[in-house]
Amino acid sequence: MWSAWQVLPGMPPQTADVLAETLDGGQAFRWQREPADCWLGGWSDHVARLRLAPGDRLEWSAPVVLAPRVATALPDYFATKQDFAALADSLPWRSDAHLARCLAEFRGLRILRQPFGETLLGFLCSATKQIVQIKQMLALLAERHGAPVVERVVPNALSGATAQPIQRGGDNALHRLPTWPELAAIPEATLRVCQLGFRAKFIHQTAQFLAAHPGWLEETEALPYADAKERLCSLPGVGDKIADCVLLFGAGRLEAFPVDTWILQSLARRYGLDGWKPAQVAQFGRAHFGPLAGLAQQYLFSFERRATRAKFVTQ
Repeated sequence: MWSAWQVLPGMPPQTADVLAETLDGGQAFRWQREPADCWLGGWSDHVARLRLAPGDRLEWSAPVVLAPRVATALPDYFATKQDFAALADSLPWRSDAHLARCLAEFRGLRILRQPFGETLLGFLCSATKQIVQIKQMLALLAERHGAPVVERVVPNALSGATAQPIQRGGDNALHRLPTWPELAAIPEATLRVCQLGFRAKFIHQTAQFLAAHPGWLEETEALPYADAKERLCSLPGVGDKIADCVLLFGAGRLEAFPVDTWILQSLARRYGLDGWKPAQVAQFGRAHFGPLAGLAQQYLFSFERRATRAKFVTQ
């Protein structure tokens, strides 16, 4: 059975659009929209469903067998101890009209705090890929190489349904992602079957490195931002953008400023930085937006994607 719906304590009211942007806007890749405006997803060995209750409060439900640890882990996952409204208000929106528009458009947006190792795996899959493709790759990795967590039974939005713990090999299971030690035992050719392409090589090599250096990820996560980024960039396939994404979304380093295509477009169009290289844009972002540049980045990213989609719809 699934647990009763419970309000997530510490979470301010959300809109459906902002919740969708938080869960499905490029931070995380393991959430799927379900009927009745619910979201089903997971991280590590947790599975949960989310929805907005009256008053725009975020509610959650989990398989009963997982509910006690989901109740403990979910506030950390949503970083509920951080006051993102106050953090956003401290950004330089008063002197930056475009940033002010972004904050108004996505009021309540927050940065998830995901498992560091999973975040690294997700963004190693992200090179030259769109969100939907990254989600597909990670789903295949989970289904083929991750341990099952619970049966894949999606309950009615208003009632419970069976969701029992199962053994590896079940055909109707929700799986966690493979751990880095598990990935180290998988041949590169087998990883490629999960539609990883050239990324399989980087994931395989990273897994081998981490297997030979136990504790390396934990040590890296605890380091100051610059040192952690330097270490991450030494991994196969990890450049500035991936390292900054891992640190922002997996370690809560709000000073990280990932620069991808959307951010290049945003700063070219809105700030006159046309032709600037990613490293120059990142330097500008950290200088202009300050120690919370990563939070500003997510607002800019979300605004630019929505503006581009709206442009195509109206053409």
